[in-house]
Amino acid sequence: MARLSREDRQIALGRLQAGQSESAIARHFHVSQSTISRLWVRFQATGSVADLPRAGRPRATTAAHDRFIRLRHLRNRFLSASSSVQALPGPHRLSDQTVRNRLHEAGLRARRPHRGAVLTRRHRQNRVQWGNQHLRWTVRNHWRHVWFSDESYFLLQRHDGRRRVYRRVNERYAPNCVDEAPVHGGGGVMVWGAINTAGRSTLVHVQGRITAQRYVEEILRPHALPLLADQDAIFQQDNARPHTARLTIQFLTDHHVQVLPWPSMSPDMNPIEHLWDELDRRVRRREEAPANHRDLLQALQEEWDTIPQQDIRHLIQSMPRRCRAVVAAQGSHTPY
Repeated sequence: MARLSREDRQIALGRLQAGQSESAIARHFHVSQSTISRLWVRFQATGSVADLPRAGRPRATTAAHDRFIRLRHLRNRFLSASSSVQALPGPHRLSDQTVRNRLHEAGLRARRPHRGAVLTRRHRQNRVQWGNQHLRWTVRNHWRHVWFSDESYFLLQRHDGRRRVYRRVNERYAPNCVDEAPVHGGGGVMVWGAINTAGRSTLVHVQGRITAQRYVEEILRPHALPLLADQDAIFQQDNARPHTARLTIQFLTDHHVQVLPWPSMSPDMNPIEHLWDELDRRVRRREEAPANHRDLLQALQEEWDTIPQQDIRHLIQSMPRRCRAVVAAQGSHTPY
């Protein structure tokens, strides 16, 4: 029966009903005469030529095995399927794929994990406290006055491990199948920028190691202060050491700059982080990839200037949602 498709069975049944012999039908479909005979007997008994239900392959795991696999991976989401095979109690002959199948049945599938900052209990408490303090802030009355700032490092070449190559067996080391990359991505450039609902700063190239003195003289004085001339302006910066040094704090105090308190380990609260991602994507999408650090810096500055202001405004408008999210997460990681 398995050698006849559903369509062929219907055709064979029609020929039988038309009076054609079983042997002639068997020769036409290249099957045995007993196959056609059983087809006719089944139709007379059930009124159908469909396959009868089968028990199928015996399940390799018991209910206890399934529960053990599910609970083990719920308690530690980073365990591998092979480790669960080895940890299963009692004699068994399970494969890694069987464990994966049981996890799929439980709604658990392997995914690339989100990478977030290491959050201690103190970090979570501070994040919740900060979120509660700014829950009532609105874009119109508060967030539109804030200038969000940050530094970011862009690699000349970035490899995230997801690039694939189509090759044949034994072609792993073929010259046209090797993804050649310089050590540490070929270096990169660090830049500083600031954004607001009404505009953005110039993208400043930060060369070498940044110190409090350099931060004040090369970034705050020439680039940040002109943006903060409005008396309602608020300056945001993270808690990097040059930002919290006494020299920096004294400079901001002397120039009457209102600084937004910021919780540590909270890049997800800063909308400029999303702008860095967008800037990186724009540079990667260029037809001609930057060949050196100078080209990379020029590409970054050009793409920075072409990002629509509406996109920046949309990011800052998400601040009320970010505050609600960090409070709802009790200071843990948020979707932002």
